[in-house]
Amino acid sequence: MPNIKPISDLRNYTEVLKEAEEGSPIFLTKNGRGEYVILDMKEYDKMRATIALLSKLEEGEQSARKGGRISADEVEKALGI
Repeated sequence: MPNIKPISDLRNYTEVLKEAEEGSPIFLTKNGRGEYVILDMKEYDKMRATIALLSKLEEGEQSARKGGRISADEVEKALGI
């Protein structure tokens, strides 16, 4: 279940940050609407790495569509296997 808090809870930011350390993001609302997310740094780094990987995979997929693909035999031959 998402951890949603009003931004006014940041007055007691120590308690809010303790909850973020437990591995779940905290969603902060402003005037009843979602505005911000607090993440543990490890989670943030993992999310950025995942986005970078997905971006590279998409780049490879687009390259394969434009330039064609090579067979596994061709890869093995190029690698000298």
